[in-house]
Amino acid sequence: MPDLRLEDLSIGSLENVSITVSAGEVVCLSGRSGSGKSRLLRAVADLDAHGGSVWLGNTEQSAVPGHQWRRQVVMVPAESQWWAECVGDHFPVVNSVDGHRSLPVADLGLDEAVMGWSVSRLSSGEKQRLALLRAMAMNPSALLLDEPTANLDADSVALTEHWLKQEINQRQLSVLWVAHDREQIQRVASRHFTIRGHALEAC
Repeated sequence: MPDLRLEDLSIGSLENVSITVSAGEVVCLSGRSGSGKSRLLRAVADLDAHGGSVWLGNTEQSAVPGHQWRRQVVMVPAESQWWAECVGDHFPVVNSVDGHRSLPVADLGLDEAVMGWSVSRLSSGEKQRLALLRAMAMNPSALLLDEPTANLDADSVALTEHWLKQEINQRQLSVLWVAHDREQIQRVASRHFTIRGHALEAC
């Protein structure tokens, strides 16, 4: 899988951010509230205008339409969006022979019947885990995760981290993961950067 590369990216108060996230690598980002962590992810996802450039392998972000870029560089925001009434309508059909959505919901501690539920029935933690599952179902090359376990209890955090690390390793995805929990960062990160002032600093 291709690397994700930021070259002199600038957005908001952040200036000249240059890092490369290799295939299979998890780079964690931390920083105080309002420091620009989420804005940085949105820039990489081509959702916010920015200076500098972002590359996925040999493809520059500016060379392809935004919707095409976001099929490969998939962002999971802190608050996921749900536009249809039924959970399953937000997911592609995995097994086209019988129309069954054979998604590993149990691996994330979710009820096997969740695809048939109404979105209004979901808790915030269930939405968060399903948003991760939905992102993986898109078969991305890179993932942008904005505090993906913030609304989960300890058991669900453990399940979700295990599942994510396994998927990232198997698929060799490049991952930028915003996190605030130091212990989680130690568990999942290949490298860790924090935002201080206008810059991204290695920890």
